[in-house]
Amino acid sequence: MLKSRILVLGGCGQLGTELVAHLRAQYGAKKVIVSDIKEADDEMMAQGPFEVIDATDYSQIEDVVIQYEITEIYLLAAMLSATGEKFPAKAWQLNMTSLFNVLDLAKDGKIEKVFWPSSIAVFGESTPKNNTPQQTVMEPSTVYGISKLAGERWCEYYHRKYGVDVRSIRYPGLISYKTAPGGGTTDYAVDIFHKALKHDCYVSFLNAQSELPMMYIEDAIRATIAIMNVPRSQIKVHSSYNLAALSFTPEQLAAEIKKHRPDFQISYDPDFRQEIADSWPNSIDDSEARNDWGWEHKFGIEEITEIMLRELGPVYAK
Repeated sequence: MLKSRILVLGGCGQLGTELVAHLRAQYGAKKVIVSDIKEADDEMMAQGPFEVIDATDYSQIEDVVIQYEITEIYLLAAMLSATGEKFPAKAWQLNMTSLFNVLDLAKDGKIEKVFWPSSIAVFGESTPKNNTPQQTVMEPSTVYGISKLAGERWCEYYHRKYGVDVRSIRYPGLISYKTAPGGGTTDYAVDIFHKALKHDCYVSFLNAQSELPMMYIEDAIRATIAIMNVPRSQIKVHSSYNLAALSFTPEQLAAEIKKHRPDFQISYDPDFRQEIADSWPNSIDDSEARNDWGWEHKFGIEEITEIMLRELGPVYAK
């Protein structure tokens, strides 16, 4: 019997929705408690324990930790890049306060292990664009990236100062058919499939040549569970690991879609998210994650395109 009892904070987002399903399949529904700022849809509410929690409220988290005898917390509550630029103070408050709450619970011995996601948003215009190394210049230009970089340093500090077992990966853009785009700069790579099926055309808010690191959601989930399950001795990076799968541009993704839908057309009307994308890497060197805990991706652009069109197709079928 697995003794882990897991709390997922912010469990109703793009990553959380699918991560929860995998965790419950592995640990059992009753051992994975899901929470968010408001109630989930009926399906998730019926699948297992759910608690409404404001992740910026320490006492709310602590109460649930005690009630369910939680051993691990996955902190997914955050305001993403594009949304964060519209509400910078709120983004900083949510992203940082929630992290301190969880780190403090671990510092005080109330939980054993923490997962906290970072992002390629920690990098900036001065960062090497190609095969961005694990350790490099970081000068993020968004409040989301600033909060993630600060969070990485606090994770490292809590590990070094208090022995907190906190594990983290820098996610690239994530692609999933199960949840709608959530306000990130890389979300064009999800929205484009919906528009292709609905209208056979898409207006991209990034230019044709904006190459960004991307990953299919199942790869991201495997990485997340893998890093939490390896022995503590294998974790060498206590800020956040680079994580990569593939990189492509809107033009390249559109060309792949056209192989399946020859009438599909893409046009370009870059907005404020273009400046964000321009500050991020084209590709990531994740050799340390591959060496330290055996990370490897499975999905390329062809497989991702085929899956997205196949799974979303019935939604738009006439």
